[in-house]
Amino acid sequence: MLQTGRHRYRFTRAAVLGLVLAAGGSVGRAQEAVTIQLSIKDHRFQPTEVRAPANQPLVLRIKNLDPTPEEFESRTLRVEKVVSGGSEITIQIRPLNPGRYRFYGDYHEDTADGALIAE
Repeated sequence: MLQTGRHRYRFTRAAVLGLVLAAGGSVGRAQEAVTIQLSIKDHRFQPTEVRAPANQPLVLRIKNLDPTPEEFESRTLRVEKVVSGGSEITIQIRPLNPGRYRFYGDYHEDTADGALIAE
């Protein structure tokens, strides 16, 4: 309840929702992230190309099956993270516009090369 001067206003949830929607806003939960699995084996990403929905948050789970470290890097995704040998990392990715986003292994760029395609 809001009081100003001699007037008292009582707001219900429905009224607040109506005001928010009338103002062009939206009410709801944040979008759930889509998880994408990648692995590194013999200094190569598997799969080399992955597809994901555009305009939705993503989570990359990268498992390094090699005994040596690799650095997951992507200038277009703005990510640079080392994956130790025999370990797994998780990377949060912002919602992406439709397009192709190259990634590579910085330590073995000649073989560790791939792309994420947002569509």
